[in-house]
Amino acid sequence: MSRSNLRIAVLLPCYNEEAAIAQTVAGFRAALPEAAIYVYDNNSADRTREVAAAAGAIVRSEKMQGKGHVVRRMFADVEADIYVMADGDATYDATAAPALIAKLVDEQLDMVVGARKSEVEAEAYRRGHVLGNKVFTGLLSSLFGRSFSDIFSGYRIFSRRFAKSFPALSRGFETETEISVHALELAMPVGEVVTAYGARPEGSESKLSTYRDGWRILKTILHLYRIERPVLFYGSFALVLALLALLLAVPLALTYLHTGLVPRVPTAILVTGLMILAFLSFFCGLILDTVVRGRREVRRLHYLSFPAVGAEAWPVALDDASVANKPKARRAADRG
Repeated sequence: MSRSNLRIAVLLPCYNEEAAIAQTVAGFRAALPEAAIYVYDNNSADRTREVAAAAGAIVRSEKMQGKGHVVRRMFADVEADIYVMADGDATYDATAAPALIAKLVDEQLDMVVGARKSEVEAEAYRRGHVLGNKVFTGLLSSLFGRSFSDIFSGYRIFSRRFAKSFPALSRGFETETEISVHALELAMPVGEVVTAYGARPEGSESKLSTYRDGWRILKTILHLYRIERPVLFYGSFALVLALLALLLAVPLALTYLHTGLVPRVPTAILVTGLMILAFLSFFCGLILDTVVRGRREVRRLHYLSFPAVGAEAWPVALDDASVANKPKARRAADRG
């Protein structure tokens, strides 16, 4: 399949973006004239839907509030070979989309992240967001072993097999974190390209709350770590409990060696309980790790059931079909 035959869909989740959506649609229309541009309105109170439709976009709605719900709906409803996802606030560089798509196709990747430049205007990239991005990116890298330089970028290119295998369980802005972890856990081939990031047009306001959404993103990272790394998660609790038990047990052991008595019975009972809890926590992690491995295998197989982007049909299938038809052709010739 040549690149020109690939179906491309531009997905723009929107909430009260009347001031910016027309510019965003026009930018992607100019950069990707062959693409279908979808605007998913998330209960906007302004004229986002009307402005988007007038700009030539296919407008759809998602009534459940939150970007995660919109992403889930977009991936489920839209059929394409390549998905270009960006925000509807005109901050992402639409002219970079062809280069991002070319990287996805040429290297047969499943996701390319448009990492935002850090050297941008203060009004385009708030200091709190810069600091939070660095902190959470470092945390994700330490917990999962590797990461991206900009895990919160909303500018991403996906293959069909990524979009159709992504569970999309998040509700809000933490969906970018879930997307990154999904790619890392399934060891997908991914890439990253630095793209320009500009200020919002006048009249457009950010919907991201530094502290509220930052807390939700932190909870999401810890939740995904608990699910994907149960041995390390529960093992760390087991280690803390075991160390605490040993610290309390040392004076008891020394007293017993000198006197042969255990005078602090409540402490001895506490030490025993803590050690039991430590073993229970560790073995819970081991059991859950087996479950997680099974789930990961199923997710991996489902992901692999979709062909790589731009992959040609295997000629082997045609050869097998011709081999299967050879006996029939020979019998027909014998009858003739």
